[in-house]
Amino acid sequence: MPVFTFLGLMAITLACLCLYAASPHQRLWASPWPRWPARNAGAALLALAWLALAQDMYHLTATFVLGTTLMLVFAVLPYAGALIHARRAR
Repeated sequence: MPVFTFLGLMAITLACLCLYAASPHQRLWASPWPRWPARNAGAALLALAWLALAQDMYHLTATFVLGTTLMLVFAVLPYAGALIHARRAR
């Protein structure tokens, strides 16, 4: 896998984690992260992710990969939070 593609995917994952952690209904941590710093970090990471992906692929392809990865990570994070919350409640 090319380096910039890997860095872009990692940046997308971290951006989704920041955005999810700022939500008041998240279950990964005991309390949500502060909203504005987490949202700003998430937005900056998404911009950096697209720039990294655009280094290795066409712009339209980079946009498609960004959107697809966003959907995947945002779909998995609530289930991961529920699993962690259920294990913590035992």
